Amino acid sequence: MVLKKLFVCLLSISLMTACESIKAMETIPQQKLIYGDSSGELTDQGISRSYYIYTPKSYNPRRPMPLVLVFHGDGGSGKSISEVSEFNKKAEKQGFIAVYPDGIDHKWHLSKNNTNNIDDIAFVNNLINHLQQIRNIDTAKIYATGFSKGGILTQALACTMSDKFAAFASVAGSLPYIFEQQCQPKSPVSMLMINGTNDHAVLYQGDKPNQKGALAAIPEVTDFWRYQNNCRDNKNYQNNSINTYSYSNCSEGSEVVQLAIVNGGHIWYGGASNDESINKFNQKIGLNSTEEIWSFFKRH
Repeated sequence: MVLKKLFVCLLSISLMTACESIKAMETIPQQKLIYGDSSGELTDQGISRSYYIYTPKSYNPRRPMPLVLVFHGDGGSGKSISEVSEFNKKAEKQGFIAVYPDGIDHKWHLSKNNTNNIDDIAFVNNLINHLQQIRNIDTAKIYATGFSKGGILTQALACTMSDKFAAFASVAGSLPYIFEQQCQPKSPVSMLMINGTNDHAVLYQGDKPNQKGALAAIPEVTDFWRYQNNCRDNKNYQNNSINTYSYSNCSEGSEVVQLAIVNGGHIWYGGASNDESINKFNQKIGLNSTEEIWSFFKRH
């Protein structure tokens, strides 16, 4: 009789423990798998800022994933540069998160000398911190790229936030003279530059130094980065469409590459376009900027 009572008592305790466990499990929120494209916002310097984000289906909240920031040109948006560059397809295939920030009034500001007193370099830093709160980001694999003014912003970030990024790539962008004079990166910079020799917006041979917002010549910027990185080896390849200037054996495994598109204009080479002449030119040269950029990023 005593044994029977003891058994009933133990059974009751077991059932209570099981019920408590089930109850506890039910209170744990189930994290919904987030993938595909969506929009996001954060408050930066007192202003609401927006961005467009693509998370691949391979994303696992328990595993850190690389992050690529893609900056649009003047007049563009995060959504528009995502459509032109088609980085979403690459993100899905290769397994990285792509984020396309929006500039205020579709513009980027490299200093606080503007109406809203906004510093977009500070915004990028805050954006990365924000993204680390909502996604599991591999902090050793954060990359920056951009087109036109977004490419210029990318170059400026290489000067000011080299410790945050593993590599940089600019398309139809350059380094402003004022940044070149003050540029003191905290760590070696791996830089890929893709520029057309016939670009009328960002001149391959650069602007006059005394011009407001003057940009340095592309060969000069290339030399600037390879000297900064103490690169010792160089290999140059030239053909009718693309001249490649590659500098390796640089500090801490960094690398500098310039692709000069012969007679190329102000475009994202190999990107989506409704302009038939651009499509024909892209087909002729056979270069896809997005492919080249991700290949470069993967090496770093």
